[in-house]
Amino acid sequence: MGKKILIVDDSTAIRQSITYILNQEGYETVEAKDGLEAFQMLEGLGKLDLVITDVNMPNMDGITFIRKTRELAAFKFVPILVLTTESQGSKMNEGKEAGATGWIVKPFSADKLLGVVKKVID
Repeated sequence: MGKKILIVDDSTAIRQSITYILNQEGYETVEAKDGLEAFQMLEGLGKLDLVITDVNMPNMDGITFIRKTRELAAFKFVPILVLTTESQGSKMNEGKEAGATGWIVKPFSADKLLGVVKKVID
């Protein structure tokens, strides 16, 4: 398998869609339904090449998840892409301050998603 990507989104349909697109390209994917589940999974995942996370989720939102993930030495430099319907500058700045690497606004095409993923980890 290729590089390992963690997908964090409370929408099952979005997770399945991203997983399908990335698996077709040879990436290995792991899914979490919110920031809390993702954070609890991190240590057991070993090396991750990329995290793609939604912003608005129950239990732990994406911004909090990014902040907490960046506090862990093993994940300090793992690229994190924020996937969201939020396109306002304030949310983007909040994401960047938390440690996000980049931003993908929903809805997105498979080509756009793959283009950003490849730019960040290939």
